[in-house]
Amino acid sequence: MSLAVSTERRMLAENEFDMVARTHYPEISALSREELVETARVLRAYRDKARDTARQQRREMRGKASARGATPARDNTGTTIKKQIFAQALKRVNRELARFQQAERQESQADIARRALALKRANRARHHPGAGRSGDAGMRSVPNEKRTVQVDPREVGRVSQFVKQGQARRDGG
Repeated sequence: MSLAVSTERRMLAENEFDMVARTHYPEISALSREELVETARVLRAYRDKARDTARQQRREMRGKASARGATPARDNTGTTIKKQIFAQALKRVNRELARFQQAERQESQADIARRALALKRANRARHHPGAGRSGDAGMRSVPNEKRTVQVDPREVGRVSQFVKQGQARRDGG
């Protein structure tokens, strides 16, 4: 759950609040990529410091670690809230950095069209394959030397005469 700006102002030191205030909506849009990277680095250091302090205070409350100050810590909610504030601010900065990276990675439609046109122009040569070997003059007739019917030519004449005589007999002549 996000915290109110008034809570952030109350929980943080002046320089810490200035850094976190830069990560809220209108201001974060005005930051350049380099400023966002620097802000993320500083916020990460603040968050890590708050995390380590909260962890030490929690150990002191449980009696696991000796007190770093004059008396052991009785409560670490303030430090935990501080850590949450820095973590939320870091998340906002990382989201904005991701938006920058997405915008750089995405090509505009005009760039895509220009690249396609360049590819098309580079590929103007026709790429049809050759026709291969041609058929020359075409097929030539090769006469078959063998006879188609294996019948004695005298037999052919005899059969023809026999058919002719039979036809004449039927016709009555």
